[in-house]
Amino acid sequence: MLTYTVRRVLSLIPVLFGMTLVVFAIIHAIPGDPAQVILGQRATKEAIATLTRELGLDRAWYIQYGDYIKSLLQGDLGTSLRTRGPINAEVWPYLAATIELTLVAMIVAIVIGVNAGIISAWFSNSWFDYVAMVLALVGVSIPIFWLGLMGQWAFSIELGWLPTTGRENVRDPVTAITNLYLVDTLLQGRMDQFGEVIKHLILPSLSLATIPMAIIARMTRSAMLEVMKSDYIRTARAKGLRMFWVVYKHSLKNAVIPVLTIIGLQMGLLLGGAILTETIFGWPGLGRYLYDAIGYRDYPVIQSGILIIAAIFVLINLIVDLLYAFVDPRIKYNQ
Repeated sequence: MLTYTVRRVLSLIPVLFGMTLVVFAIIHAIPGDPAQVILGQRATKEAIATLTRELGLDRAWYIQYGDYIKSLLQGDLGTSLRTRGPINAEVWPYLAATIELTLVAMIVAIVIGVNAGIISAWFSNSWFDYVAMVLALVGVSIPIFWLGLMGQWAFSIELGWLPTTGRENVRDPVTAITNLYLVDTLLQGRMDQFGEVIKHLILPSLSLATIPMAIIARMTRSAMLEVMKSDYIRTARAKGLRMFWVVYKHSLKNAVIPVLTIIGLQMGLLLGGAILTETIFGWPGLGRYLYDAIGYRDYPVIQSGILIIAAIFVLINLIVDLLYAFVDPRIKYNQ
């Protein structure tokens, strides 16, 4: 296991290196001059040329790329062209907000999706099975932006139960410690703020969880149906074991590998795909940070943000691969 882990970690290096090269090339192909965007449309040519030299944008692309890689190897993500501040200090609050939103959305998707798939397989061809799978199909098909807007209209505007946008009560802001507000409010014993943070999380997390929830439900049902037809499951039922234990202890354990794969892929996709949800709900996450950076042609921020998402994505896939051996002892990586 240790040898496999080290080998997989080393294999991530060329993947991330190739990602930096591809992202660098694509970003620098975006039309528009960052200096022009920063200074505005009324800026003189002399001012634009001066700022371009100050930002180093007049140098050859390979020199800019080399400087960027050198900074990355030193743990420096660079400096924002717009704010002139270090990206290392700027990016964590946004990344923490996205991680918190993504984790809550993924927990909701896993709890509801896995159990819906299990019950659908347990009572296959029943009314619950048909309803659950139709809802799963609808969940995959509904655009996130439409679902988010309808949720705001129904639960915020009409009913007034939940806040429309934001991450906290602006009249009683959370004192940031880790920038994970659920954690920070608990550390400070502020249960009133904890409740406000939960309220702000409900709509965006449910909107973000819809698609992975539907995919997980359908995959769980498919995997469970295949396992429940096995001989050892029929034997367990013939011995008189309660159906609940047969399903959740024996069947689920052997059907979890494909479900675990889907969960890992969806987790990575949520991190990169939260930009739409964050924009709709005014969530100050990494997606919103990158969206603003694209508008300002802030190359270092865009490159660093995409690299962070890519690094988290490949790390999640590595963790999923390692979990296979713990879930199924028949998997031996050392062989």
